[in-house]
Amino acid sequence: MHVPETTVNTSVPARVSLAEVTPPIALGPLDGRYRSAVAPLVDHLSEAALNRERLVVEVEWLITLCNGAGGVPGPVVPGAPRLTDEEISYLRAIPATFGADEIAELKEIERETVHDVKAVEYFIKRRIAAAPEHIPGTGLPAASELVHFACTSEDINNLSYALMVAGAVREVWLPAAAALADQLAGMAREHKAVPMLSRTHGQPATPTTMGKELAVLAHRLRRQLRRVEGAEFLGKINGATGTFGAHTVAVPGADWPSVSRAFVEGLGLTWNPLTTQIESHDWQAEVYADVARFNRILHNLATDVWTYISLGFFTQIPVAGATGSSTMPHKVNPIRFENAEANLEISCSLLDTLSATLVTSRLQRDLTDSTTQRNIGPAFGHSILAIDNVSRGLTALAVNAPLMAEDLDQNWEILGEPVQSAMRAAAVAGVPGMDNPYERLKDLTRGQRVDADRMREFVAGLGLPDDAAARLAELSPAAYTGLAEHLVDEYLG
Repeated sequence: MHVPETTVNTSVPARVSLAEVTPPIALGPLDGRYRSAVAPLVDHLSEAALNRERLVVEVEWLITLCNGAGGVPGPVVPGAPRLTDEEISYLRAIPATFGADEIAELKEIERETVHDVKAVEYFIKRRIAAAPEHIPGTGLPAASELVHFACTSEDINNLSYALMVAGAVREVWLPAAAALADQLAGMAREHKAVPMLSRTHGQPATPTTMGKELAVLAHRLRRQLRRVEGAEFLGKINGATGTFGAHTVAVPGADWPSVSRAFVEGLGLTWNPLTTQIESHDWQAEVYADVARFNRILHNLATDVWTYISLGFFTQIPVAGATGSSTMPHKVNPIRFENAEANLEISCSLLDTLSATLVTSRLQRDLTDSTTQRNIGPAFGHSILAIDNVSRGLTALAVNAPLMAEDLDQNWEILGEPVQSAMRAAAVAGVPGMDNPYERLKDLTRGQRVDADRMREFVAGLGLPDDAAARLAELSPAAYTGLAEHLVDEYLG
């Protein structure tokens, strides 16, 4: 087979290698295009944040071994120096001052150790060795070998991830999610009395109010928030297979379960006494499932609002200078809600994968959780980005009450429901001529439009009691909203 020679177009210059550009270019959108929206998560769910929490755990474990904790007297390890307040402050400054230079230093150590947790141990030991330069006469160097004492890497990692996720949830995700739910609740109260034609199965149905429908979604979101607020963040520190084996051989006289419990609870976490080498991660699956459920309810909000915009019930307030379409200048696209939908779907996919993967580990340990947990940040990042988009989108909406009133006035047939219900009540009360109410209203309304005159004429000829007839004569689709307004006032909170 003859292969033609390739002609190289020498007039096209070689491309710059974007992989070599400095500062480095982000591969993903969360660290690139959308960085500003998700930046607060970097303090909690980045690789640097993981190493900072590892430093916290290692330092606090060292302090506990020397001085005790939570009612457990120290030293836990006989001969360990009792640390002074100045020495404790010096140790706690190690994670507190962990910045750009320290991140680079730790990275250099890891290149040698080829082990991230061991690099953290050596990083701390360097600081302890330098302690006499800062604290004259300190005995800290004598405690150097208590750094990472009796620990497996997972003792440090599980506690670090628990602190990271707890911080991200409590300090970033929950405030943003709660603010959105409050924003939605405020809109519900504002529009609680604005009547709107419902659509069930896409067809005209019993009227409601715009505020009541928004209140339903706010109520659903807040219920999930309460579940997330009540989440437990578990941790363990019990050795290579959860038996305190090294602990009891090295220091048989210590009550190691009590030490472990006091230490974990001192970090603000819930102690897990029964584990393998890893903490079982069940709590993570629980938290991620609740966050994913919040996401899915928010997705429902985004699609409903998108549909209300399509129907004209919401109008979008144009942003000065913004472009809706590159070719159709009239358009104001609901991009905030569409972007939110996509990001919520990505977030849920990641959260579902985290939940499914993390609860399983072969026998006493495998490493599937190690790489999986490094995706916690993107999972929360896409949720935060969606929350930000929905909040911005809601801010740019205005209710089109006149169009909603017109829509209601064109659908008088929906009053077939209250009319036949009044007939049923009258029949039970013994009023004659009220037979087959549903069937009679179906014949009048099904598959056809009924205007105000036709509906009132029908009602007037039924022979209903005067009070029922008067109520129905005054009823219109816009007035047929039941207790919608009251429900918002009474139950939204």
